[in-house]
Amino acid sequence: MTAGSQNGAGSLKGKVALVTGASRGIGRAIALELACRGAKVALNYRASQAEAESLAERIKEIGSEALLVQGDVAKKEEARQVVRKVLDHFGRLDILVNNAGITRDKSLRKMADDDWADVINVNLNGTYYCTSAALPAMIDQKYGRIINISSVVGQSGNFGQANYAASKGGIASFTKTLALEMARYNITANTVAPGFTCTEMLQKIPANILEQIKAKIPLGRFAMPEDVAKAVAFLAADGDYITGQQLAVNGGIYMG
Repeated sequence: MTAGSQNGAGSLKGKVALVTGASRGIGRAIALELACRGAKVALNYRASQAEAESLAERIKEIGSEALLVQGDVAKKEEARQVVRKVLDHFGRLDILVNNAGITRDKSLRKMADDDWADVINVNLNGTYYCTSAALPAMIDQKYGRIINISSVVGQSGNFGQANYAASKGGIASFTKTLALEMARYNITANTVAPGFTCTEMLQKIPANILEQIKAKIPLGRFAMPEDVAKAVAFLAADGDYITGQQLAVNGGIYMG
């Protein structure tokens, strides 16, 4: 995608987007894709300031505007302040991408309460906090595109990821209800469910296990963050009649 894509089909020119967990991995790719399509992008990050600043510079280079917004979406006050800063700066919010997520992988027999709570708080509660904060402005402007990042693990389950699977499955169900309640205000809500994607999370998996996983993917490769970003941008720019759906970007490893 290039800056020339800001006009015509798929254009987001004039729109304002907020991407949580935007400094690295899938969030970074999403922010870049939206910016390349003409959107002004607010980049939320918790601790990775250098990476977020680098991304902001890249967005400026392609001719769009970036706003850095630090905040931990697992904390309701901080999450809602993130949204408030975006609205104060841009005066509107058109696209919310709830991407921030963490893992704390352990089998249930070994999982501590904090392992469970930390993942639920960031992945699921953070999605709720940011969404609830963004809805009043979207309702007032009679427009909104909410895209929540789930996971193939939320669809199929995965050994050692009960907390992560629960959080991502919860996001999918939350999104369906959100879509039903918000349709009357021209606000769509959808979920993108990536499969195994080349990010830092994937790098934590032993090489022999990675090969076993890849062998099960019909397309024969792991996703790149840009694959997920394109799906998000499609829903944001061209998915006007799509709501309450889960778009799987997983190479065919799960067909639910």
